[in-house]
Amino acid sequence: MVNLGLFSGSKSLKSVNVSFRLPYFTQWGQSILVCGSEPVLGSWNVKKGLLLSPIHEGDELIWSGSVAVPSGFNCEYSYYVVDGDKNVLRCEMGRKRKLLLADGIQDGEVVEFHDLWQIGSDDLPFRSAFKNVIFNRSWTLNVETPLGVIQNKLDEEAETVLVQFKICCPNIEEDTSVYVIGSHINLGKWKVQDGLKLSYAGDSIWQGDCVLRKVDLPIKYPSCKYGKAGNFSLETGPNRELIVGSSKNQPRYIFLSDGMFRELPWRAAGVAIPMFSVRSESDLGVGEFLDLKLVVDWAVDSGFHLVQLLPINDTSVHGMWWDSYPYSSLSVFALHPLYLRVQALSENIPDDIKQEILKAKQRLDGKDVDYEATMATKLSIAKKIFTREKDLILSSESFQKFFSENEDWLKPYAAFCFLRDFFETSDHSEWGRFSQFSKDKLEKLVAKDSLQYDVICFHYYIQFHLHLQLSEAAGYARKKGVVLKGDLPIGVDRNSVDTWVYPNLFRMNTATGAPPDYFDKNGQNWGFPTYNWEEMSKDNYAWWQARLTQMANYFTAYRIDHILGFFRIWELPEHAMTGLVGKFRPSIPLSQEELEKEGIWDFDRLSRPYIRQELLQDKFGSYWTFIASTFLNEYQKQCYEFKEECNTEKKIAAKLKACAERSLLLESENKTRRGLFDLLQNIVLIRDPEDPRKFYPRFNLEDTSSFNDLDDHSKNVLKRLYYDYYFHRQEDLWRKNALKTLPVLLNSSDMLACGEDLGLIPSCVHPVMQELGLIGLRIQRMPSEPGLEFGIPSQYSYMTVCAPSCHDCSTLRAWWEEDEERRRRFFKSVVGSDILPPSQCVPEVAHFIIRQHVEAPSMWAIFPLQDLMALKEEYTTRPAAEETINDPTNPKHYWRFRVHVTLESLIKDSELKSTIKDLVRGSGRSHPVGENEVQVNEESVATTEKQQVTTGKEQLLVVTQLNGAPQKEIPVVH
Repeated sequence: MVNLGLFSGSKSLKSVNVSFRLPYFTQWGQSILVCGSEPVLGSWNVKKGLLLSPIHEGDELIWSGSVAVPSGFNCEYSYYVVDGDKNVLRCEMGRKRKLLLADGIQDGEVVEFHDLWQIGSDDLPFRSAFKNVIFNRSWTLNVETPLGVIQNKLDEEAETVLVQFKICCPNIEEDTSVYVIGSHINLGKWKVQDGLKLSYAGDSIWQGDCVLRKVDLPIKYPSCKYGKAGNFSLETGPNRELIVGSSKNQPRYIFLSDGMFRELPWRAAGVAIPMFSVRSESDLGVGEFLDLKLVVDWAVDSGFHLVQLLPINDTSVHGMWWDSYPYSSLSVFALHPLYLRVQALSENIPDDIKQEILKAKQRLDGKDVDYEATMATKLSIAKKIFTREKDLILSSESFQKFFSENEDWLKPYAAFCFLRDFFETSDHSEWGRFSQFSKDKLEKLVAKDSLQYDVICFHYYIQFHLHLQLSEAAGYARKKGVVLKGDLPIGVDRNSVDTWVYPNLFRMNTATGAPPDYFDKNGQNWGFPTYNWEEMSKDNYAWWQARLTQMANYFTAYRIDHILGFFRIWELPEHAMTGLVGKFRPSIPLSQEELEKEGIWDFDRLSRPYIRQELLQDKFGSYWTFIASTFLNEYQKQCYEFKEECNTEKKIAAKLKACAERSLLLESENKTRRGLFDLLQNIVLIRDPEDPRKFYPRFNLEDTSSFNDLDDHSKNVLKRLYYDYYFHRQEDLWRKNALKTLPVLLNSSDMLACGEDLGLIPSCVHPVMQELGLIGLRIQRMPSEPGLEFGIPSQYSYMTVCAPSCHDCSTLRAWWEEDEERRRRFFKSVVGSDILPPSQCVPEVAHFIIRQHVEAPSMWAIFPLQDLMALKEEYTTRPAAEETINDPTNPKHYWRFRVHVTLESLIKDSELKSTIKDLVRGSGRSHPVGENEVQVNEESVATTEKQQVTTGKEQLLVVTQLNGAPQKEIPVVH
């Protein structure tokens, strides 16, 4: 039995009462919870966190709650939206909050933390694109007052409160201070010089405290920046307000976390160019990583803060020009040998190899990239240099460091390349005992005493030098204030290192694509296996985290290819060649029970190809009898089905090829294939291969004769269920799916993330992207708004990248020249003119469209280099169609476009650079500062010329904005 007398003489434990206060509008059944790193706040177990209570204050819903903690307590914490069982529905984005109780706070005091919910965009200034590149300072900002320190003391008088103001201000000029001003004497009575000067607390946080009387509360206040020469800029938006609740335990200390300093939105511009499209005087038939230094120089001279590339990973799957497709990775970690500069491999290249390089430069300096010849030449030359210097390089300290940091992916990659070449195929199912990956087999393959060790080391050597060259270019870009933006492909090739090493992470019996959209009315089939997200989640998506970590070695921003795939992916059977007959994964299917309740019974009729003799005659004419006898069986009179040996698209293609080789076809192979595919796709419902009682409506089912031959009741039911499946029932599922996966990507690195959100967009996509701080994409000819033919750049939201074109569509010039009627409609609705537009995209037209985009509210305006070159007539002599990078309707497109002008020539063209820079500066967008140039902070610096108009007790401050555009007066009411 416990002796309670042991405690009779001890003092009672004292504590500080910490209260949390957060304005946030929840939905019915939702609550706010605070969870943190210490046991009193759940030790990051949300189920054990502190549940807050709601109360209405004016127009706001305030959530609050309190907990007792010891003096000097400190922890990290975050807020969560939870349901009635404390399941997380939404969590804050950005960095964890810090709670640090200052030493001066005595036991028994009440301390209140006033917070604002953090969304993804609040974290953007701390992404490497801004923190390490754009806002990177050449001067040092020393910590003046660390977090958790208060500078004033409370009076003994009970009716006073100590208020600490804290604000985040990452973009600040040298010799500039941050102030809080207001009507109270301690806040300067609206005079900036007499306001509360905040101290730098590190990590872009500014804080300061003062003592106020409770009778003076509530107060309204803004923050402002105050620089040398008396220049200052006030926060935009309404004044902030400090309100104290009406609880019995009134706080003596209030810590205000006011989020970000509100400025006119920061905006900038950039250029997009595939690595392979760059042309320089030093390259060998294709753009190379070291050419990026020239691209950066041109970008800086033209006023651009960003250079965007297509994917640069190794795609050497087939050993031919098909590998020019940059989105089909052989490895998501390895860089592409195509971009290697062989001249930079050694300082001691012998004369005979130098001569070989010179001859190769002349031979490969063509209009387009010769992928196969360029790859063969570079690898041949690199092998000769490797043979001479392998011992020196492989034993060097720099190589050993690279190897130790990358061996987890480098060894499997080198082994894969060896086996690919040995078996003459990347299809690892044909590699005999090496088909199944194991670490034991891998170690034997890469062992130093193996016969193939030199071959293995050659692949190490190539990757090492690619790393050095890209790292050099990336470092140069950062130094020049230019963001290097990479591209994260949605898939990997099914015959890749990743599917060999991690087969459990992929659904190998499926293929990835996109349903019919702007790019292709028949849908797209990219051939990549879909992801096994359930399996990936078991180790918290470690493969994705490693992939993003690797990418961040070189890039400070990235584009998430087909971000819709993280909500749901268009999944096709592996035997499909087109992208039409697919289904979304994940998705809620139509159940057999659901259909039967609606009076739909004949599932075989709806889910098998509907082929009638009349349809065959209509589609193939007199040729129909050959089609029927070769590919079909007549299972009842005038009703047909495909034979077993040709009941998939791949089987049809194989049989057609055999018929063509025997000269049996009366019409072209392509036309016949298209007709047979149409028959195969003539279905209404797709039966789930894993559960025959589940069905998915075929996309555009109303276009099929199978649908049109149904009775009216069946048609009406199926149309209703079709729209429910594609546009309603999946939204919550897809939202939850994205909120599981996308935050992992965002938290895997500090790169700035942009999402390519083109195509068939579910309604949940844009709210989730906004919540996570993901920047969307807007292409003028592909408006996301219904009923518009052309997007209106002036109406784009801030969290977007805007562009007149992209690599997946024709260039601005080609688009302009493709369609006369569309050109007239554009000229009338966008330009606002009824006159006949020019048939060519003359520089004046290009200038108008580019100006529209730089003046848009979008954070970034990024232009393909081809569109920028259209600003000068001498660069438009090449046929516009030749400047197209990709044709999405052609799965075997040759990605080989090269700019027809060298970078050195473009750098010398002061006229073009000046035209572009004037557009950028005139729009108020930020631009890199040249060596002899001083840039005004165009977004927020205000002149000291101001008018103060007395309006009762408050004043109206009119700030004149200097942003390179016509000056506007912005009234700010205090």
